[in-house]
Amino acid sequence: MGFVGANGAGKTSLLKIMAGMVSPDTGSVSKAKYVSVGYLPQDGICVGGNTLYEEVESAFEEVIALREKLDEAHARLGALSSSSAECVETLAICGELQHRLEDLDAHQMESKVGRVLAGLGFAQHDFHRITDEFSGGWQMRIALAKLLLREPSVLLLDEPTNHLDIESQQWLEEYLQRYDGAVILVSHDRAFLDALCSRILVLAHGRPELYVGNYSFYEKEQAGRRQLRLSAYENQQRQIDQAQRFIDRFRAKATKASQVQSRVKQLEKIKRIEIEDAEAPIRFRFPPPPASGRVVMELQGIEKSYGENRVLEGVDLTIYRGDRIAVIGVNGAGKSTLARVLAGVEAIDAGNRAIGYNVMAAYFAQQQAEDLEATKQALQIVEEVAVGDTRKALRNILGAFLFHGDDVFKPVGVLSGGEKSRLALAKMLVQPSNFLIMDEPTNHLDMRSKDILQDALQNFKGTYVIVSHDRAFIDPIVSKVLEVRHDGVDLHLGNVSDYLHRKRMDEGNRKDSFFSGESGASAGRSLGGASEKERRRREAEQRQELSRTLKPLKERLRHIEESIAQKESRRTEIETLMAVPDFYGDGDTVRMTAEEYSLLKSRLEGEYEEWTEVSEKIGSIEPS
Repeated sequence: MGFVGANGAGKTSLLKIMAGMVSPDTGSVSKAKYVSVGYLPQDGICVGGNTLYEEVESAFEEVIALREKLDEAHARLGALSSSSAECVETLAICGELQHRLEDLDAHQMESKVGRVLAGLGFAQHDFHRITDEFSGGWQMRIALAKLLLREPSVLLLDEPTNHLDIESQQWLEEYLQRYDGAVILVSHDRAFLDALCSRILVLAHGRPELYVGNYSFYEKEQAGRRQLRLSAYENQQRQIDQAQRFIDRFRAKATKASQVQSRVKQLEKIKRIEIEDAEAPIRFRFPPPPASGRVVMELQGIEKSYGENRVLEGVDLTIYRGDRIAVIGVNGAGKSTLARVLAGVEAIDAGNRAIGYNVMAAYFAQQQAEDLEATKQALQIVEEVAVGDTRKALRNILGAFLFHGDDVFKPVGVLSGGEKSRLALAKMLVQPSNFLIMDEPTNHLDMRSKDILQDALQNFKGTYVIVSHDRAFIDPIVSKVLEVRHDGVDLHLGNVSDYLHRKRMDEGNRKDSFFSGESGASAGRSLGGASEKERRRREAEQRQELSRTLKPLKERLRHIEESIAQKESRRTEIETLMAVPDFYGDGDTVRMTAEEYSLLKSRLEGEYEEWTEVSEKIGSIEPS
């Protein structure tokens, strides 16, 4: 389920109430005793004192405690006589502890920790680093890793993708799709909500409204519901007007007194339909940009290091007029550093940065919010830089960035961090420029503000480069993707979805090469230099080898599925029998049936696990 609504609508407050961190003023929260709840806040988590692996491993508190008890029991055994009663008792305790560890899949603990940490973007060499060394964004990933490994019945996530790069987002999305418990999340990422949610709870004007479907369904359904409410409201208003006219017309006539009184009572009993004022559409347009030269910017051999940490190495990039580029890459790859180099606010260690003819660059980054003058009002900040017709629409523009009513007169000094970031973004956008460089511009925007900014960028006549992990925001407005890696950059045509699709296809081709017995490089050379006929023959051989590997696995999967279907059918039959009161008249039949039912459930659990293992094995081999 996704919680959506404007900033300040109460989404985080509702999550905290569900997590037991905040008490409601009225009403109650109830849950079954066996239900566990895990909560991930937006920020503010910081841990220290342990290595990364030790910190995340602490999620398995019960397993660690049982292992410690088992070690103590083994130590006692070494000091006891094998014929003593205490030795026999201690052996029994060891056996019981071992069984409990097996029930908890303790043998899989290390592999689970490794999988989750790798999925969230941690490298193997990070496992032994002290957690104090990690920045705020990575601290939130540590908290998320511990939460996922605890596997609570209900998982409450507040903006879980804020600190994740695109690859980690994809991993989390796939992990949550397979999650056994309930997942409730607050997010402004449309693609994430669409992929995960089957229900949307909308918080608006202090009232919740439930939609059964994903976010895209909610958007369509909301418009339909509003139209129905509007029709019902108009019908009710007509009835009220007719009744009121009758009352006004015949109020003074004694012969109509009873009818008038009846209409008065009728009006008093009517439950008035309320229609929220529709939000006025806001369309923001950039000031017309001055024309620039064909080449906007050129980077040659750029290198940048911070001490021993080399962030950019050998970066070559040419940006042309009209380019719309999304910058992606894992956290720490150098995306923000590259944005600062493009903006000219970061000195380079080597290489050359050449700016094109008549290029007027404007740069936005989260930390720019701290440069705003604390004593000036929000409206003054944008008034000082706006020109032309844009000055007439400054109140509307600030409204688009969530400054409503008298908020525009607030001094910068009293604004929250998110409000300052939005004000810094608005300030950048009202200035005339033809080259925009934006680093995570949507971090503090709600859905409506994102739509307004997205629409403005689609109509922008200049050039822009955007660092963002929000696929739904950047996909419709970019035509190139710049992948930043530790060893350089690569420019790809298309949007982020196109890039991810090609990447999955490439990974599938590498798997094909692996099963043909060739490395990716040697396979590429042999196919590249061979004739078309030879290439087709090799590809056919690769497909045959892949088929030979997959066939027994798929056959096994089919047998498991058939067996599961038979057992589930029998389980349903038994449950139907057990629901009939007369069934419990024969004690022997009840006992035998109960034993069969228990055995069926046990075997089904085993087959479910085997089905998962075989499916994952097929998925790891089969090309995407």
